[in-house]
Amino acid sequence: MGMVARLLALSLVLNVILLHMSGAAESTIAKPHIPNPSTDFIKSSCESTSHPIACVQSLLRYANMICQSEQQLTIKALSVSVSKTRSCASFVKEMGPVKGMKPIEHNAVRDCIEFMDDSVDRLSQSVRELRLLGKAEGKDFAWHMSNVQTWVSAAMTNQKTCLDGFDGPHVDANLKAAIRPKVVDVSQVTSNALELVNHFASKNLTVAQTKMP
Repeated sequence: MGMVARLLALSLVLNVILLHMSGAAESTIAKPHIPNPSTDFIKSSCESTSHPIACVQSLLRYANMICQSEQQLTIKALSVSVSKTRSCASFVKEMGPVKGMKPIEHNAVRDCIEFMDDSVDRLSQSVRELRLLGKAEGKDFAWHMSNVQTWVSAAMTNQKTCLDGFDGPHVDANLKAAIRPKVVDVSQVTSNALELVNHFASKNLTVAQTKMP
């Protein structure tokens, strides 16, 4: 190969390398944030909850359905809680009670199943109540929201009581390690839902009061 041919070949190789390096550099440059009103609304709303990361992660997939509606936000937050609580109840049922469990473990599992099932009922009831809300105002709005707040609070109490049953040194560590994270996850999601419900209720009741003559 002559000198000119070798130089041309070398030049071609260098160009390929430079193009590759340029493309790699461009790919590492952070893309600018493109505002999305729906996702930004969810992130902003979740900032005021006790578990904002869990809040955002559980609701982002419903951004197009929520569409910056606080009512839809609370409905979806409660719906997620229903789904997770139902899943948790099924998991606990699979864990027992089984032969060989100590009486304290048998009772803890049995009670937890009852508490989770009751939580599902109360949370489902809350979702139905919010969907019936429509354009209710004043006392009607306050009555509906009071029902929801009462039922969601009761669901949270159920979840906490379930966890309490697995406290203490006499409960098998493996049983506790299997069930506790599931219930804690449910409790965090339900806590977030209640805080979003409270915010929605407070804001709309304040607006209603300002409209009163």
